[in-house]
Amino acid sequence: QVQLVESGGGLVEAGGSLRLSCAASGRSLSTYNMGWFRQAPGKEREFVAAISWGGFGTYYADSVKGRFTISRRNANDTVYLQMNSLKPEDTAVYYCAAGRTIVVVRTTPPYWGQGTQVTVSS
Repeated sequence: QVQLVESGGGLVEAGGSLRLSCAASGRSLSTYNMGWFRQAPGKEREFVAAISWGGFGTYYADSVKGRFTISRRNANDTVYLQMNSLKPEDTAVYYCAAGRTIVVVRTTPPYWGQGTQVTVSS
């Protein structure tokens, strides 16, 4: 079973950037499709981005398309989420997730990290 740990969250002004990292332990990430989700206060958790196991396919929610970039470095068992042009509505706890298929990782991934807080001030 893979364990996931996120880092890189923090407080940033609107228009700024942050890069989140998700490190794996227990098993290599190289055979998993990976994703990022977020949950704002009082709202349901929502899909943000996903990347296929080889990095050839990427998928984004419409709300972040053009601003966020998901990438991975299998040699380091790490997945990244580069977030640019941040808006106050991006404020949320961001979660890393893993699954065996891209459909599963975009909808009901079985493996989750503990989350990292991102706060964007206006």
